Amino acid sequence: MALNVAEKLPDLNKDEIKRYSRHLILPEVTLEGQKKLKAASVLVIGTGGLGAPVSMYLAAAGLGRIGLVDFDTVDFSNLQRQILFNTNDVGQSKAHTAKNRLIGINPHVEITVHEARLSAANAMDLIGEYDIIIDGTDNFPTRYCVNDACVILKKPNVYGSIFRFEGQATLFDPRPSLTNDGTPTVPTSPCYRCLYPEPPPPGMVPSCAEGGVLGILPGVIGCIQATEALKVILGVGQTLVGRLMRYSALDMTFKTLNIRRDPSCPICGDNPTIEALIDYEQFCGIRGEESNTVIRENTIPEISVQELKEKLDQLPTGGEPFELIDVREVHEHAIVNLPQAKLIPLGMLPARLSEFDPSKRYIVHCKLGGRSAQAVDQMRAAGLDATNVAGGITAWAQQIDPSLPTY
Repeated sequence: MALNVAEKLPDLNKDEIKRYSRHLILPEVTLEGQKKLKAASVLVIGTGGLGAPVSMYLAAAGLGRIGLVDFDTVDFSNLQRQILFNTNDVGQSKAHTAKNRLIGINPHVEITVHEARLSAANAMDLIGEYDIIIDGTDNFPTRYCVNDACVILKKPNVYGSIFRFEGQATLFDPRPSLTNDGTPTVPTSPCYRCLYPEPPPPGMVPSCAEGGVLGILPGVIGCIQATEALKVILGVGQTLVGRLMRYSALDMTFKTLNIRRDPSCPICGDNPTIEALIDYEQFCGIRGEESNTVIRENTIPEISVQELKEKLDQLPTGGEPFELIDVREVHEHAIVNLPQAKLIPLGMLPARLSEFDPSKRYIVHCKLGGRSAQAVDQMRAAGLDATNVAGGITAWAQQIDPSLPTY
């Protein structure tokens, strides 16, 4: 279903006709289609791995207006995959840096910066301003928030996600189609909640910061998302509505799975129970603001890296004895490690619980605190005295020993 972008399409000037000439000679685009692109607006939520290729290709394609939602600053760890940024941008605002880069790609495109965290408080206003929404986020609360706002506002939502060597993409389109007499029909497209009715438990799915991601992968998925947006605007081809495309970089395979709208879905079903945005942090079991660490319930005891240092310093002079456990992978341990820690990767922990002494105290760390929290949960369930290190070895390198590398 084509996007109804404007009653009167804008004209292209001489420079734009030259710039978009390879589009204009495509029979599926033509001058009329390029005018539709110029009349359309797209909101890109997140300017990171997915948002970078999406926004760059949409700017080059001649979108009329691109909105960028991002509250973060550029970090060295972003540069491996977030191709909007370069080394000199580290520490700068992602959204404003992205705007300058996109204007350099195409000065004819209007770039609007929304330097904020998208939430239930602002999602309806932000999403309501644009024709198409592209979800380039990396956390569950924002994904559910984007989905619900798009369903309520009847906005096409181009979804993508990445992890390690695999990615997936689809188009959720809640817009009703019209019958011959102009009567709107019930939308047939599924939404994100139809695909994932419930979020996973906090910390169960590692982030890219915990699990890693092949730098090229978001380029592949981001380009697919940009393609879907262009097809919706132009009204050409077959979109991914009702289909989830999954890509494996290791196997170099694309697989498509059929997905259906759930009639009992609480937001897009026949009798929806969600009519307004909710508290998505609470819905996903996350308290407060998200950061690079996983925010957990108070059932898991935790100490800071400063407290860990004090305990390590006190050991030689009769301090409280404990054993430090590192639950990262072997290849992560090779990058940076604390020599006092014993390495037991999280996946090996259940089989090795019998090796632990119930009379001892254990302090556990990982990279950021998520996996070690899971380890502590398992150890305490086995009757062991275990405590998590908030922020993991990353916090140690940042706050205790800056000579150590972070990754």
